Amino acid sequence: MDFNLKKLTSDAGVFFTRAVQFTEEKLGSAEKTELDTHLENLIARADCTKNWTEKIFRQTEVLLQPNPSARIEEFFYEKLDKKIPSRTTNGELLGQYMLDAAKDFGPGTPYGSTLITVGEYQSRLGGAEREFLQTSAINFLTPLRNFLEGDWRTISKERRLLENRRLDLDICKARVKKAKQAEAKAAAEPDFQETRPRNYVLSASASALWSEEVDKAEQELRVAQTEFDRQAEVTRLLLEGISSTHVNHLRCLHEFVEAQATYYAQCHQYMQELQKELSRYPNSFASNANPSTSATCPSPVSSATLPGVSPPCLASTSTPGIAREPSGPLKIQDVQQPSTGHRKAKVLYDYDAHDTSELSLLADELITVYTVPGMDPDWLVGERGNQKGKVPVTYLELLS
Repeated sequence: MDFNLKKLTSDAGVFFTRAVQFTEEKLGSAEKTELDTHLENLIARADCTKNWTEKIFRQTEVLLQPNPSARIEEFFYEKLDKKIPSRTTNGELLGQYMLDAAKDFGPGTPYGSTLITVGEYQSRLGGAEREFLQTSAINFLTPLRNFLEGDWRTISKERRLLENRRLDLDICKARVKKAKQAEAKAAAEPDFQETRPRNYVLSASASALWSEEVDKAEQELRVAQTEFDRQAEVTRLLLEGISSTHVNHLRCLHEFVEAQATYYAQCHQYMQELQKELSRYPNSFASNANPSTSATCPSPVSSATLPGVSPPCLASTSTPGIAREPSGPLKIQDVQQPSTGHRKAKVLYDYDAHDTSELSLLADELITVYTVPGMDPDWLVGERGNQKGKVPVTYLELLS
């Protein structure tokens, strides 16, 4: 091992001297060389670019991969320079589950055949998502990462070197100032007497020594100034390259948006095709219904995807999935509020009435509800002031 004690001692001395100068500047007891305004503006712009690029990069990673453990795994694979293993998307996994379930239920049954159709389209959606993730990672995330881990590290290194050169320059300026003050003091107050010529010789020698010290300090100052100016120019050139970085990131941003638009267009197309496929089998959908229950609905799609078909049941969840009445619109005008049996209910979600027999709802409002003989059990009659109409049970929280 090559151990140079002399170099180590010299580096430690330089570090200590710079630390003293930096501390004195912070305390206001030492002068500080200020950078020119243009360079200061470039530094501020570069810091702004770095901070926002880092935030956009991190949040895009979260958008593309919400699972933090998966992101950590990918990070380690990148640092180890190994290929990231292929990961199945959620859509592909859901599609595979549906296809496997169809095998057990029977591909020839209405439910099994529908599961096959929906599962195939879910797999297509998962494939589109995979392609979107890969395209975004290559065209958007990679350039941002390259800037943060490449260009910005180079800029940071040169800025630290510029700061060290500035500290060295200020140290040399302070040294020259102190040497000149000592030289002037020695020249203004000569320590000699006519009876003691030896003191005059000593004073003259001290003045000459301080003069040599001033010359040496000025030479060091010229060298430090040259190194500082050279480093300032190098740093300026790197910082001016931030403009080209913005242009590159702008192009990457357009590619990212284009990838998103393509992905969502594919999803929309696949869902339209799936709706058309399912609308061909309304009888199969109806045959899966169990008239004896209104809490389970075996169909994998909502009534909105099957024009003209009313679902026979309603899933008992808090999400909007409304069973429509098969017996036609109820004549609300003829319904009267019973003297007993009515209750207050809190509306959980906004609901827009589909016809004049229904009542539109606003989340968190309180209404009066009651049942009517012969009415679908999934619906109640609701009243709000002078307004009256049918309301879905799943949108309400009945109060005592």
